[in-house]
Amino acid sequence: MGTGSKVGLVLFRVWQIICAAIVLGILSRFLLLVNQAGAWRDGRIIYGIITGSISLVFSIVFIVPFLYAFMGFLMDFILWIMWLVLFSLLASRTTGGRCSSHWYYDYWGYYWGRWWLTPVRITGPWDIAWAGCSSWRAALAFSFLAMIGYLVTAILGAAVVSKWRNKDKNERRTGTPAVNSTTQISGPTNVTGGPTHTGAVGGTTTAPSQPANVV
Repeated sequence: MGTGSKVGLVLFRVWQIICAAIVLGILSRFLLLVNQAGAWRDGRIIYGIITGSISLVFSIVFIVPFLYAFMGFLMDFILWIMWLVLFSLLASRTTGGRCSSHWYYDYWGYYWGRWWLTPVRITGPWDIAWAGCSSWRAALAFSFLAMIGYLVTAILGAAVVSKWRNKDKNERRTGTPAVNSTTQISGPTNVTGGPTHTGAVGGTTTAPSQPANVV
């Protein structure tokens, strides 16, 4: 793990936390307003809240740039798919985020602006003063950014883990060189002042020289 990969992981985790927190906050507020009005709850909004909650917890736990954080790349990949699905589901409600669809002014904008408290005849977004349009676009934008963030960390984590595993395999295959077992040692010296001899540790031995005559 290099310094660049560690810094990159932390930066993208912060990015994910910010995006998930914004989307979670916007959708949670809207769901609260819908509950106050006693209206039906769109399953796509609930799915967005679940995705944001899981992502927020995961990114906080895996923000520390240790090896285990990179090994969570499979979960990053799963969250990337979840955010991709969420962005597609939300964007399809308003045809690319435009605040002119029937779903927007008759549901999102209507309940976001609390128009059920002062009933009005709605024929278009102008009747609800375009309530919640900026919040809806923010939810879409940060959903897309979160999707990109988890895709990047999934790729980064997979690359780091693959590199670490290859390095570990190479170290196990190479090992450490064995110590040479044929080290030579010197033979004993004759007490009577005769010449010394050298013997090998291996199976081959050298015949010692004849001892000197004692006078």
